[in-house]
Amino acid sequence: MIRAQTKTAPDLVADTACHDARELTAGSSTALIVLDGQIYTLRITRAGKLILTK
Repeated sequence: MIRAQTKTAPDLVADTACHDARELTAGSSTALIVLDGQIYTLRITRAGKLILTK
C-alpha cells in the first residue's frame, strides 16, 4: 500500500503556533527568519520541500 507523505490538515497541539510557509515567503520562494540576532533563510524548493539554512 502506498501512502501520501503529507497530510491535508496537520494534527496540532492547542498551544503550538502554526504558520503557512507560503504566507511567510509572501509569494516568493524564500523568507528571512531572525532568531537571537542570527539570520536564517527558509526556502521552498521546486519539489515543495522546506530548507532552513543559516
